[in-house]
Amino acid sequence: MKKFLSTFVTMLIVFPATVLAGGIVTNTNQSASFIRMPAQDAVVGAEGTYFNPAGLSFLENGFHFSLSNQTISQSRTVKSTYPMARSKFDGDVNAPLFPTLYGVYKTGNMAYSLGVNPIGGGGSANFEEGLPSFEQRVAVLPPTLSAAGISTSQYAMDAAFDGTSLNWGIQLNASYAINQMVAFSIGVRYIIANNTYSGHLKNIMINPEHGLNPNGPGNMVSAPNFFTTLATVSTMAVDSIQPVIEGGGGDFTLNELVAAGQMDQSDADELAAGLGDNYNEDMTASDIQNAYNLNAQLMTGLASNTKDMEVDASQSGNGIVPVAGLHIRVSDQFDFAVKYEHKAAITMTNSTTIDDVGMYPDGAETPNDMPAMLSFGANYKPFQQMQLSGGFHYYFDKNADYGKTIDNEPVTNDEVMDNNFWEAAIGVEYSINPSLIISGGYLRTQTGVKEIYHSDLSHSLSTNSVGAGFKYLINPGLGVNFGVMSTMYESDTRAFNNQGIEYHEEYKRNAFTIALGIDLKI
Repeated sequence: MKKFLSTFVTMLIVFPATVLAGGIVTNTNQSASFIRMPAQDAVVGAEGTYFNPAGLSFLENGFHFSLSNQTISQSRTVKSTYPMARSKFDGDVNAPLFPTLYGVYKTGNMAYSLGVNPIGGGGSANFEEGLPSFEQRVAVLPPTLSAAGISTSQYAMDAAFDGTSLNWGIQLNASYAINQMVAFSIGVRYIIANNTYSGHLKNIMINPEHGLNPNGPGNMVSAPNFFTTLATVSTMAVDSIQPVIEGGGGDFTLNELVAAGQMDQSDADELAAGLGDNYNEDMTASDIQNAYNLNAQLMTGLASNTKDMEVDASQSGNGIVPVAGLHIRVSDQFDFAVKYEHKAAITMTNSTTIDDVGMYPDGAETPNDMPAMLSFGANYKPFQQMQLSGGFHYYFDKNADYGKTIDNEPVTNDEVMDNNFWEAAIGVEYSINPSLIISGGYLRTQTGVKEIYHSDLSHSLSTNSVGAGFKYLINPGLGVNFGVMSTMYESDTRAFNNQGIEYHEEYKRNAFTIALGIDLKI
C-alpha cells in the first residue's frame, strides 16, 4: 500500500503538464501566433524572442511587444483490463492561464529582447475516480484475503490529489545583423521550476465474510480496524495453543486433542473457525499454530499499510540554458533560421511538511532536466499576399535526465527510449487586405519512447495538431492575434504482468486551445 501511495503522489508531478507542442517536458506553444499557425521558427516579430531571436535584428527600429494568453483544456482516458471495479478512467487537465510576454528594443543592427513564458508544465489535473494504479493496489485486498481463507469481494477507498507543475522561463537575447542577409543571436534562459503536491489515501473499506467483522459477515468495515482485530486474535491463538504443543500435542489434530481430553470442544471450534476456509481436519496443532502465526504477520502488515496516509510537499529547482540563433535572409521572398538551446540541468529539492510514505524526505534531491533542442525554420513568399512556412524541432531527450522511474526504481534513457522526440510544422498566411491576415497550419509530433516508458501516470504520445486563426491590424502599430488549435493524440498501449496477472492499459488524449494576443510597436 505504501508503494501505491508513492505512485499516487508521483502522479501529482506528472499530470499537470499541458504540453500541446514540444518534447516530453518542453512547451513550444509559446504565442497566440503559434496557435493560429504553428510554423513560427523563422518569424520576424516580437514573439521571435523565443522562436527566432536572430531574426529580431531585421525588425524596424523601436520597441516591439507581444502579449498572449492561451486557454488549454485536455481530456485523458486510461483503460485497463486488470480485474477491478472499473476499467475506464476519465480525467481532465485545465490551464485557463498560459501567458507569454515578449519585449524587443531594436536600434541599428542590434536588437535586445526579453521573454517570459511557461517553458514547461502548467495547469492542474483532476481524476475524480482515480486511476488504474489507484485501484490495482487496493483491488488486491479481496483476492489476498480470500486466499488467506477470508472470503472478501468488495473494497472502497477515499483517495484525493491536488498538484501543479510549472517551469517558468526568463530569457534575454542580444541579436546582431552582420549585413542585410545574415544575423545571429546569443542569449540565456533562466528556468524556475516548481512542483507542489498534496494527497491522501484514507477510509479503506472491505467486506470480509468473517465472524470478527463487527458490522456482520459480508458487510463493509474499516480495513485497518478489521486487520488489527485479526492480528490480535491470531497472536492470542498462537499463545493459546503453545501449552498444547509444549505438552506433546503438536502432532495431533484438534479432533484427536478433544478426544484425548487435552482441549475443550469449544476451544477447538474457535481455533478452527478463526482460520476460515484455510482450516481442514487433518491439520495438526503445530500446523494450526504456524497458520495463525502467518496470519498475525499478514494482518499486522495489512493494518499498517491500509491506515490513513497523507503527503504535503513541494519541489523547487532552477537551471540555465544558453541559446544561440542564426537567421539568413536569402532574398525578399525566402528566410531561413536556426536555433540551438542547450540542455538545462535541473535538480529539484524537496520541501516536505507531511510524508507518511517516505517518498519525499525533506531536502532530498531528484533530477528534472530539460533537454537540448535544435530547430530549423523557413518562410517563403510566392507572392506578396501569401507566405508559406515550415519548421522542425529535434529534442535530445536521451542526453537529459528526467528522473524517470519504473516501479519506483531509476532507469536509464536507453531502457525507455528508442529515439529522440521530434516535431515538424507547416503553415500558410494570406493577407485578405492590409488589415486582415488569415492563417492555418499543421503540426506533427513524434515520440521516441519504448512501450515500457508508458504508465497511467506518465506516457508520451505522438500527436497531430491543426491550428487556424487570424491577425487583425487595428493600425500599423497595433495588431490582435486570435487562434484555435485541436490536438489529437495517437493512442498507445502497454502490456503488464503484475504477480502473474497479465493485463494491458490503453492511453488516449485530446486537447483544444483558444489563444488571444496583442502585438504592439512603438
